[in-house]
Amino acid sequence: MVQISSASCTSSKCLVARANTSSLTPPSVSRVAASVSSSAALRLAWVVLPPRLVEAFTEAKRHQDSHTETPGQLTLADMITSHAYDRHVRSCRLRYRHRRDLLVSRLHQHELLGISAGLHALIRLERPESAVHERAARHGLALGDYASHWHNPGTGPPGIIVGYGTPAEGAYPGALDALARVLQSVS
Repeated sequence: MVQISSASCTSSKCLVARANTSSLTPPSVSRVAASVSSSAALRLAWVVLPPRLVEAFTEAKRHQDSHTETPGQLTLADMITSHAYDRHVRSCRLRYRHRRDLLVSRLHQHELLGISAGLHALIRLERPESAVHERAARHGLALGDYASHWHNPGTGPPGIIVGYGTPAEGAYPGALDALARVLQSVS
């Protein structure tokens, strides 16, 4: 049984979920997830807490952040209780896995790093990143830079970060072909 409540909501369904988790997890374990698979701009997340932490968490949320709007909270609560959110996340995982598989198959001659989950892949380069970024920009591609992610920017090996979650479904294969041509031209 799940009872959902929140300090900023008078409805029976809102942000903080109270659940009998004793059969699922030890009493000190909490589950927290952001709703980035829906949209990070929604500023929604869900929390399953041991009963002893619900009141303190709700009070802290009320004092720290009362900006989450109620309709979005109600919608997310309905999606969670109806299992629509679960279906949405599974659908996204399959779609992004297919995109990553396509990326791997189209760029098989390059060293791709990173786990097969997520929305980004790292491609190691033999040449400086700047050459790839300049050429990619001319082809209408926006790539993430790898150098700025090091503790001391520019000290690591060159590479690019390819995000495969954003491109439109119909544009993605063409974007991969363009990226393959860019990487081939700077090799």
